[in-house]
Amino acid sequence: MTAAETDAPRSVLITGASQGIGEAIARHFVALGDKVAVVSRSGRGPEGTLAIAGDVSDTESVDAAFTQAEDAHGPVEVVVANAGITRDQLLMRMSDEEFDDVLQTNLGGAFRLARRASKGMIRLRRGRIVLISSVIGMYGGPGQVNYAAAKAGLVGVARSITRELGKRSITANVVAPGFIDTDMTRALPEAQQQTYLGAIPAARFGDPDDVAGVVEFLASDAAGYVSGAIIPVDGGLGMGH
Repeated sequence: MTAAETDAPRSVLITGASQGIGEAIARHFVALGDKVAVVSRSGRGPEGTLAIAGDVSDTESVDAAFTQAEDAHGPVEVVVANAGITRDQLLMRMSDEEFDDVLQTNLGGAFRLARRASKGMIRLRRGRIVLISSVIGMYGGPGQVNYAAAKAGLVGVARSITRELGKRSITANVVAPGFIDTDMTRALPEAQQQTYLGAIPAARFGDPDDVAGVVEFLASDAAGYVSGAIIPVDGGLGMGH
């Protein structure tokens, strides 16, 4: 059942929603009639959202973003951790800084977001936490030790939250997109894009709306008994992982 159908719009907070997958997710929740706050370093967001400038690698920034969203929309009931960066480099050349920066944003950011969200969700005795991972977290990728480690770590975060807070009607799930038609994928060399396409059973890159639809489901009443799950949205690329 959608928020629009129940006339009870939810307070939703999404990170990394200034473009691509995050923007599509935000648009879906706005279309449902929810009150949507989006947090990004640029402070930009799609039409109909409350755009907040914030940095998920910084605890004070995350707390300030939540306070701003709560003041405007009430306690956050749905949180989507989508913010992420890449610092690809071959293992032998990867610096400590390149490894740490990716872990701080992609994994640490999701932790900070979930930790702050849990306070209000525990009081409400309900909540939806959705962590955006990647097929690379299960599949691996050359030059992506840092990115794969961070994205794989989100599974442990979601499953630990599920065991800790599941009795309070709070769910935590992981969505693992494959190669999606975004600026990041379009920036790949043509030959590399063709190689990836050849490995995808669906024979196409995904659309951001493919991912947003799954997130929408996980945040709905219909998914109240789904928690600690990894939902792949990758056209079959990561089967078996």
